[in-house]
Amino acid sequence: MLYTKTYEKSPDHEWVVFIHGAGGSSNIWFRQIKAYSEEFNVLLVDLRGHGKSKDMSTMKKYYKEQYSFRTVSKDVLEALDKNQITQAHFVGVSLGTIIIRTIAEMNPDIVLSAVMCGAITRMNIRSRILVFLGHTFKKLVPFIWLYKLFAWIIMPKKNHEESRTLFVGEAKNLARKEFLKWFKLTYDINPLLKYFKEKEMQAPTLYVMGEEDHMFLPPVRTMIQDFNHSYLEVVAGSGHVVNVDKPDEFNEISLRFLMNQKNIFQQSA
Repeated sequence: MLYTKTYEKSPDHEWVVFIHGAGGSSNIWFRQIKAYSEEFNVLLVDLRGHGKSKDMSTMKKYYKEQYSFRTVSKDVLEALDKNQITQAHFVGVSLGTIIIRTIAEMNPDIVLSAVMCGAITRMNIRSRILVFLGHTFKKLVPFIWLYKLFAWIIMPKKNHEESRTLFVGEAKNLARKEFLKWFKLTYDINPLLKYFKEKEMQAPTLYVMGEEDHMFLPPVRTMIQDFNHSYLEVVAGSGHVVNVDKPDEFNEISLRFLMNQKNIFQQSA
């Protein structure tokens, strides 16, 4: 079972579930907890092999298993069931946004709404080259070198330094075998993203993207033009990880959206 941590305001409040990206942990959300826990019950999750979900007692069941987006999403659904959460709003960053999309396909009724930060919706030529290089050299060089390179290419500017440092620092705690298992998920990304691009998620969805997220913002702009209840907010002066680069702006934008969804649900109840 995954490691989880809860901040429960009351049984009457709705839940928000935070999903971090590959190589990170729930620590990525430390600037969101106070603001969110004033309005919602909060569940933090460490994905398999990450953060406090990497101890041997947790990892034994995964040791020989081939990872897929469905298997890691199933972990999250099991964690929700353990905490008796039947519906929730979801907030994800980077690869965590793909996990939220997968959860919504597996169990659409559990997702009330979603906030996608630094969403990955398409692999452009640069990102495909990056993945190709990763697969070429993953067994030849220390994985943390690859991770540092990826972090620098995705978040290249000086004002992205805190995000880069945080993600690289978290990735150092990831075992090499675990990194390789997660990296193999990139083989599944293209067909999955093609499907997601053609099918809008049932739940209302807000994409919060940095204006300097040069790899992933353009595909989001294009995608939502064909969707009916998906929205885009672009944050100035931010890169891929808006919740770290611009936490106050991210909290304000995302909570305004979630509170609006909460009011809509209450009125329709």
